[in-house]
Amino acid sequence: ILEGLDSFRSTRTKAHGPYLLILFADICARTGQAEKGLEVISEARNLLEYSKERTIEAEIYRLEGDLRLLASASEAAAEKCYQQAMLVAQRQQAKSLELRIASSLARLWQNQGKRSEALALLTPIYQWFDQGAETTDLQQAAVLLSNLNKGDNS
Repeated sequence: ILEGLDSFRSTRTKAHGPYLLILFADICARTGQAEKGLEVISEARNLLEYSKERTIEAEIYRLEGDLRLLASASEAAAEKCYQQAMLVAQRQQAKSLELRIASSLARLWQNQGKRSEALALLTPIYQWFDQGAETTDLQQAAVLLSNLNKGDNS
């Protein structure tokens, strides 16, 4: 993956750059490489300004929030990223991204003991969907809602 990223960078192309970078940042998050992921997110944000590829802007902010939590940065910084991501997703009417972001923010709030706030955020977004119950995002949201309704912090 690193070789592919270096190869992409060597072409000096900007097309699809932010998208490719968030894929790499997501891998960093999944493998516990928070600092590298945050570097990549910063690069993606810079390319976003150049490319105007705004369809992934919300995901950049969401991933930054995940990576900030992983890096043991302040929960407030992560929450700010999630809230910015939510604003972008709502402005773009991107309901699938809104669900993913709401799930991330609801998990943070659950861990902070803000169960009712988490439920109030996630429930209406989850209920908006009438199809796609087999998708990973909806399945994870359903589990999170179930745990929140039981008062479970897992």
